[in-house]
Amino acid sequence: MLIGVPKEIKNNEFRVGLTPGSVRELAYHGHRVLVETQAGSGIGCSDDDYRAAGAEIAAAAAAVFAAAEMIVKVKEPQAAEIVQLRAGQILFTYLHLAPDPEQTRRLVASGCTAIAYETITDAAGGLPLLAPMSEVAGRMAVQVGAVALQKPNGGRGVLLGGVPGVPPGKVLILGGGVVGSNAAQMAIGLGADVTLIDRSIPRLRALEERFGARLKTLAASQDAIESQLLTADLVIGAVLVPGAAAPKLVRRAHLAALRPGAVLVDVAIDQGGCFETSRPTTHADPTYVVDGIVHYCVANMPGAVPRTSTFALNNATLPFVLALANKGWRQACTDDPHLRAGLNVHAGKVTCAAVAQAQGGAFQAVEAALSD
Repeated sequence: MLIGVPKEIKNNEFRVGLTPGSVRELAYHGHRVLVETQAGSGIGCSDDDYRAAGAEIAAAAAAVFAAAEMIVKVKEPQAAEIVQLRAGQILFTYLHLAPDPEQTRRLVASGCTAIAYETITDAAGGLPLLAPMSEVAGRMAVQVGAVALQKPNGGRGVLLGGVPGVPPGKVLILGGGVVGSNAAQMAIGLGADVTLIDRSIPRLRALEERFGARLKTLAASQDAIESQLLTADLVIGAVLVPGAAAPKLVRRAHLAALRPGAVLVDVAIDQGGCFETSRPTTHADPTYVVDGIVHYCVANMPGAVPRTSTFALNNATLPFVLALANKGWRQACTDDPHLRAGLNVHAGKVTCAAVAQAQGGAFQAVEAALSD
């Protein structure tokens, strides 16, 4: 199979779909890889690095899209990329379609087969291709939140770790999954006063066993959230409903309960955000203020640490890329129910129930798509 890797064009996105090591593995299995020139520059990999691994270098993205049977990316295709997709072509990347009906419409119109990293599952019920970026985003959420709390950046002027004689800052984490647990690890490491809210008692029990008394846990309820907002300096939204739009856990009316200069970091912004006042921002302009509260809602947080993120992501995606290349998408999805869960759009139809439900549209069952 001919696999194409275009350079990412989303604002300040420096990751790349395949590392040279992944290219070498694909070449070893007899596949051709066409990489757009400078696609790996953001992770410190040159065109020569890709050539040495067995890739061919294309002078422009158009050549990659025109030739490739499968496109491997990181972020959802931008408008200029979607118009280059075609019927029968495989797109393998993060999509986050539920809150983005326009992207869904365009992918449907393209006729391509779009497989989303974020809805592929594993035997334990996890999301193995979302997990590495969730780990990065969870850890980054505390870093960026700490910076946003600084007074010159509009924050309250609170140091999360405090100093002797001055109490630490208070961090509230909504959600105890991969993002939330990694955020808790970082916040605790900084010496902050950390409370985590989740609806799963077994999950809270596991987190208490992991962190001990350093982490306070609460069962999710409106009362629990509202009471904790009163004293929080930094609130991290870390909730996820696989494939669906994120629930709005903090409404605009809740902002009045927060102290001026408090910071909200919405890691769920790719899925529409879990704060009512959230809207996507970029690394170039990451924050804005609503009712005196600083919001950080960058939709590609891991893109700020592209080398770490790309290598972590490739560790997870490469087995699936190989399966798709070796077998073709239809056989690969037939053989692997976890990969099959990633099929979001095929031949002009939505094939993910959660996406269709979020957008109020119809969908075709994956099994029907496989038998087309």
